[in-house]
Amino acid sequence: MADLFASDDLSAADGQADTAPLADRLRPRTLADVVGQEHLTGPDGAIGRMVAAGRLSSIILWGPPGTGKTTTARLLADAVGMRFAPISAVFSGVADLKKLFASAKDHARRGEKTLLFVDEIHRFNRAQQDGFLPFVEDGTVTLVGATTENPSFELNAALLSRAQVLILRRLDAAALEQLLDRAEALTGRPVPIDAAAREALVASADGDGRFLLNQVETLYSIDLPEPLDAAGL
Repeated sequence: MADLFASDDLSAADGQADTAPLADRLRPRTLADVVGQEHLTGPDGAIGRMVAAGRLSSIILWGPPGTGKTTTARLLADAVGMRFAPISAVFSGVADLKKLFASAKDHARRGEKTLLFVDEIHRFNRAQQDGFLPFVEDGTVTLVGATTENPSFELNAALLSRAQVLILRRLDAAALEQLLDRAEALTGRPVPIDAAAREALVASADGDGRFLLNQVETLYSIDLPEPLDAAGL
């Protein structure tokens, strides 16, 4: 499953239909668009330093849902000029990994480096996690894993020793307000709620940007005679 939001962009992706989900239309275009994770993406953050150096080490992105793990990985690949190869541990197995590693080797022979993004990496068992090691060590792939679980308990020590764990934070109220502002800028419509309801909506999201935007999309789809108050939200 794609993590969309620690961030977003004011315009829809090129050629993307207006009927696409709001969260998809607000996908960020660069790491600079990311909100809520400046401790990582800023110039003094681990990701910001990697981009400035033009070199990416293997990392594990650990954070709650809706904080932008997949989005950050995708934009990181773009920022350092790497091929982005995503896979989900929920839906994939050993055969899928073998295909990805073979493809990465082919691209490496053509001088193209691969960022292998593994969503829900903790879902792979210990033996499967061990299978990444030779390909990480020989540079076939740079591994970026994403997890909502504590890596110290869920990932092999051998894999952790080869990757830097970066913690993504729940989006604070200011970051969630930015998402609301950007949704309104994109659609040209205010979210149909009053100030108290807006505050309640932000609080209900509990730091999850994707949840917030899904709620906003639902509100936009309802024909309301007047903005909702907090009681009606």
